Formats: sequence, C-alpha cells, structure tokens
Amino acid sequence: MEIISYGRQAIDDDDITAVVAALRSDFLTSGPEVETFEREFAYLVGAKHAVAVCNATAALHLALLAGGVGRGHRVVTSPNTFLASANCAAFVGAIPDFADIDPVSYNLDPGSLAASWKTDTRAVIAVDYAGQSADMPAIAQVAREHEALVIEDASHGTGGGFVCADKIWKIGGHPWADMTVFSFHPVKTMTTGEGGMLVTDNPVWAEQARRLRSHGMVRDPAHFLTSAPCPVTSEHGPWYYEMQELGYNYRITDIQCALGRSQLKKLPGFIKRRQNIVSRYNDGLAGIPWLRTPRLRQPADAPHLSWHLYTVQIDFPSLGRTRSDVMKTLRQQGFGSQVLYIPVYLQPWYRQTYGYAPGKCPNAESFYARALSLPLHPALSDEDVQRVIHAVCSIE
Repeated sequence: MEIISYGRQAIDDDDITAVVAALRSDFLTSGPEVETFEREFAYLVGAKHAVAVCNATAALHLALLAGGVGRGHRVVTSPNTFLASANCAAFVGAIPDFADIDPVSYNLDPGSLAASWKTDTRAVIAVDYAGQSADMPAIAQVAREHEALVIEDASHGTGGGFVCADKIWKIGGHPWADMTVFSFHPVKTMTTGEGGMLVTDNPVWAEQARRLRSHGMVRDPAHFLTSAPCPVTSEHGPWYYEMQELGYNYRITDIQCALGRSQLKKLPGFIKRRQNIVSRYNDGLAGIPWLRTPRLRQPADAPHLSWHLYTVQIDFPSLGRTRSDVMKTLRQQGFGSQVLYIPVYLQPWYRQTYGYAPGKCPNAESFYARALSLPLHPALSDEDVQRVIHAVCSIE
C-alpha cells in the first residue's frame, strides 16, 4: 500500500518547465533567477530586502551574525521547534536558552519570556509553530525593553499573516521583528527543494547577510577596502574581489530559485487548500473525548494562516493506546503521521552542554507527550482527508 506522508511537496508541469528553462540558461547558480526570486519574495511579504540562501538554518545563522550576536550573549527561543532555531545560537558562540510555550498556539509565551529573562539575553527567536504566528507585538515589547534583537522564525509560516489593531499584517512585513526567516524545504508551504530566505528592512543587515552567504567576498569596487589593497598589486581589474570577513558557502542556485518563483505564483492556492483541509479536519474530529484539535490564539487570524502542520493533542492514557500504536494503526490505513517536536533542551547535547533538565518548560513537555501531526498538504484529496478522519475516529 502506498503511504500518504504527513507532508510533501506539490510539483506540477509549470514548476518542471521553470527548472528546465534554468538548466538551459547561462546560469546555474548565483545568476538572475536568485535576484528576481528575492525581489518577488520581498514584495510578497512586504519587506524591503530579501536574501536567499541554501536553507533556513543558514538564514538563522546569518541573522544572528548580522545582528551582532555572539560569545557572551544568550539567545532565547521556543523549545517547541526544530533543532535549528536553537543550534544557530551555539553556532555564533552564544548560549541557547528557552522560555515556555503557551498552551493554545504552542508558540513562545511572552509571559514566560519576561519571567525568565536574564541580563545577558541579546536576542529572541520566536517560532511560528504550524503556521500560526507567535504573539509578535507582545514578544517585541519584552525584548525591546531590554534592547534585544527580535528574529521571527517563520519556517512554518510562509505566505501567512495575523491581525493586530484591526489590521492584517504579513509575516515578514510587520514592525515587531527585526529579521524574519523562511524555509522552502519540501514539506513546507512552498519549496525550492532545499532553501531559505532572510528578510529585513535594515539595509546594513541585508548587505552583510549577502556578503556572508558567499565567503565574506565583495566584488563591487564601491565597497573595496582601499586602505588595505592586495600587497602584490593595487590594480583592481574585472577579476578582483576582496574577502573582508570570514563567511560561508550558503548560496542558493538559479535552478532552485526558478522553482521557487514558479511555486510563489501558486502559494495562495496552496494556502487556500491547506485551510480547506484544516476546516474539514476540525469538523470531522470535533467531539472526540480523547482528542483536541488545534486552537487559535486569535480566531480573527484564521483566514490568514498558512497551516504548515495539523497537530492534534491526544490523551493516550485515556485512549488506552500508546502513541506508537496509534501511528502504526494509521500507517496500516495508508497514512503517515509525525511527532513534532521533542523539546529541544531535552536533547542529549543540550542537557550535557548546558545542564538543562525535564521541568524547564512544563507546557512544552506536556504538549510533546500528547502531540501527533496528521497529513496536511495540497495534494490530499477530499477523499484522502475523509479517510484520515475515519481512521482516527476508528482507533478505539
């Protein structure tokens, strides 16, 4: 039996045509498709600058570097996230730390953030779990009272938005994040195969991110360090470049960006289909005593959510089944499911390196014990969705 995964890409002939055109062009990497994709994406989210990179982990790393975060600093993020949100703090020599999540949206709780604040905290990375935006106005208020950087990890939230003061704000284009990063991994809302994007309104941060994604090199003569010319010759011919700081190879290809541009055109349709599937799930799974469907921090946000994941909370002891048993049963019915996420601070490396232990974030631990993500992607048919609902309802 073919298993329908919990998430997957949606690729059609237009996407394939776009990639083939890039393959037949003069550029396979670092060419015009990259710059065009950046401009189109910045316009979509309402940001002034966009920097495309090889994945969202690289975007997070560059965001912290551009923001001046490093050794001696602390970076607070959500424990309910993929490893990368916290790992990037360790990459720059900072201490990754965690505040608890709220029990409604499963996102970073501003109250917990404020209560656990430490004087060495330099940055906050707020994660938009499942596509629902964290409470960015409240998080920004806490962080900016301490002059800390605010980064929104919107890897789950591409194309989404939220309501504040009766206005719709796009994720990536609102004033409560200094920088926002997005993921284009295949299971996300849209894909470039692998890929990520950093957006910001700050031109200095954007320029540094562009420089750092390509080994710290500068090719524009206007930005050469003329006070430190090459000792062999001071001639700056067309070949000349300068490495002005230690950078990385975080470049993305024209092939990937051609796919990204094609996917970008279909993003509204992808999101609408995801919203429709979520609505069907909510209706079909309502009233099950041992299961809780996702809830919204703000009901007004519903029309603007991109819905990367559909995560239910299951009272496994009340059901009399283990989570592994439930996942096995669903798989026998032809559907995959997934557990997202193990609280990051409970990973062996974090416990050994920073001394974190169970009990640090009770809401996150409670969520993890009950969480199960069901299939959610645009390729699911209405019949598939109904079969998932029937399979879940039949578990008892």
